[in-house]
Amino acid sequence: MADLDQMSIQMDVNALVREEIITDRKVGTIRVLTPVTVEGTRDLNREVIYMGETQIMTQMGPLPISFQIKAATLQEAVQGYGEAAKAGVQETIAKIEEMRREAASKIVTPGDAGFAAAASKIQMP
Repeated sequence: MADLDQMSIQMDVNALVREEIITDRKVGTIRVLTPVTVEGTRDLNREVIYMGETQIMTQMGPLPISFQIKAATLQEAVQGYGEAAKAGVQETIAKIEEMRREAASKIVTPGDAGFAAAASKIQMP
């Protein structure tokens, strides 16, 4: 375990945002991330970011999906939510499929953490 006294844990004062949650309580949520200065005033040098959130049901239960919505206003973010959500879900599914392919193609050899588990399933007649 890392020595907590040695860790440098500090917030980046140049990346502060105020977060608001907008929802229709049916389909999903939009998080509005408004840049602020360390004094709490609006930082006009940075753009507002709109992050969409939804979830899909899987065999393991609900899987949260987050995605950025390219928009300049809340109205644009609400209008663009559906397409951004579809893209976010497609990207997540593609990542899951890639992880499955990588896991399926991994060769288990002696010394690997998974070798003992694989070897324990071998049964002698």
